[in-house]
Formats: sequence, C-alpha cells, structure tokens
Amino acid sequence: MIEKIVEKSLNDKELSEKEIKDLFKVPVFSKQSSLLLWAARKKSAQVSNGFAEVHAQIGLNITPCPQNCLFCSFAARNKVFTDSFELSIDDAVFQARQFEAEKANAIYLMTTANYSFEKFIETSKEIRRALKRDTVLVANIGDFTLVQAQELKHVGFSGIYHAVRLGENHDTCILVEKRLETMRNAQEAGLLVGTCVEPVGIEHSIDELVEKTIITRDIKPVYSGAARRILIPGTKLAKYDIVSESKMALILAIVRLSLSSTVKGNCTHEPNVVGACAGANLLWAEVGSNPRDIIKDTEKKRGMSVQDCISILKEAEWSVLDGPSQLYATSL
Repeated sequence: MIEKIVEKSLNDKELSEKEIKDLFKVPVFSKQSSLLLWAARKKSAQVSNGFAEVHAQIGLNITPCPQNCLFCSFAARNKVFTDSFELSIDDAVFQARQFEAEKANAIYLMTTANYSFEKFIETSKEIRRALKRDTVLVANIGDFTLVQAQELKHVGFSGIYHAVRLGENHDTCILVEKRLETMRNAQEAGLLVGTCVEPVGIEHSIDELVEKTIITRDIKPVYSGAARRILIPGTKLAKYDIVSESKMALILAIVRLSLSSTVKGNCTHEPNVVGACAGANLLWAEVGSNPRDIIKDTEKKRGMSVQDCISILKEAEWSVLDGPSQLYATSL
C-alpha cells in the first residue's frame, strides 16, 4: 500500500486525503519510513534540479502582540516580552546588506502582527533601495488587504511567507479564513506565497496534520514543508515535549510527497541535517527578533547564520544555489 502511494507521488499524481493519512500512520523507524525519506529527498532534488536555498530573516520589532498565539514569545498573554523594541531603519539596512553579502538567496522582513503597515512600507523602501535589484525580498507580516498586497508588490517584494498554523483560532486569536484571505490577496497582487505545516506539537493528531497539509497544497505555494514548535518556558504549551527531529523529518517528507512537482521548495525549521537529508531544500538564517526565542537578538541564541545553514545543507549533500532565489523567481 505505502509503496503504491509513493510511486503515485513520484509520478506526480495527486494523493487522496486517505492516502496522505496512510502516510502519516507510518512509524518513525520502520522500513516504510525509510522509503518515505528516500522518496521525498528524490522528489525534492528532482523538482529543484538538485539545488537547496538559504533564506535569511530580519526580525524588525518586538511588542506584546494582541493576537496571542500560544506558541509565540511575542504573545501578550505569554508575558515573555513586556516592553516594545524596534530595529532602526539604519540597522535593518545594515543587516539586509550583510545577508546579501553572505549570499542569502532571499531576505525576509518579519514583524509582529500589530506592527504598523505604514512603518513597514517605509522601512522596506529603504532596504529595497540599499540592495541589488535582483536581491529577493519576502514579507513575513500580519494579515493584510488586497490594496496592501499591491503596495507590497509595488515596493519590491517578490512574495510573502504566510501559513494557517496548527491550532489556528484555538491557540491563536486569528480566523483560518483570515489567513487564507491574506494569501489570496497576495497572489492576486502578483506576490508568490511560501507556507508550511507548523508549528507541529506532539499533541497534534494525524487528522490535523492531513488537514493542514492539504491546505498548503491548495494554496499552490512556491514551497511548503514542516516545522516543529519550539517550547517557550513558562507558557501554556510548555507542558508538551518537543517533537523529535527524527519525527519531523518523516512529517516533512510526507508533506513533500503530498504536493505536486510544481511546488519546488520543501522547508524545515529550525535547520537540521536529518531534515535536509529527508528532502528539506530550504533553511533559514535569522537575526533580530524571533517568535521562538526569549531574547531580542536571536543571533545570540537560537538564530543560525547563513553559513551555518549552508554547512547543514552540505552535510546533507545538497548543492546550495548561488544567486537570487529560484523559489521566489518573479519580475519586480
């Protein structure tokens, strides 16, 4: 049964909901799981011509956020950060230039959901002017309207990162439809969308994983993948153990096999070798604020550098793309 599903995926035929569910039932250390990891790596390599990418994210601000996502260190109710902080435009420009010099394939600008859109546009304009024309910019911000999506495109963004998270509207104060609407707005404005099945916790059921996998497929993104939830000490979700990297490798492999070959990227976070071996061809470096960290400069703790990510990909025997992201390849 599993062998037939894998063959169907490698022949680029759409898997049914039941078939995806059957894949998620496969035990982590089994003959069948080894097949899934091999097949996912094979499919990732085929659709990306054997190249992996490193994208780099700049966290622009910290503030107690009213969206109150339980898994996020910015959530007001988690009380990790009680004061607000914003990276200056000059510092943001410096970080973006540094990532460009380190040959990150794309640069993301991230904010909390309640960050001023007008301020984000102002900062983004300065960063865009400071970078090479072909350097890819990606927005990782709160939900936005079609008009705002068009403004992001006009400023020079190639795309966005956005996701319907596990536990959306239960562990967060955001409606699923609101997240989907933002992604539709982005695509209508000509922005490419990257997404992910995240943040995965040990309590999430197979049905939930299947549902979110199908949502990412229906979005028709440039990449999907899977990322585990990082525990924030003292919060409601901290009672759950973290999902192992081995289990996450199997989950991201299943997500890869569940999506068509038009989806070139398969991401995982945080960067790790076993995930890259299992088909993850996209990793992130991070500086500044980080919703999975408890200090304001994540590069001093959880955040990895561009070179760290390149080293991980090379350990997994990926060739790392030299130049602008091919996942977000679009004209400005």
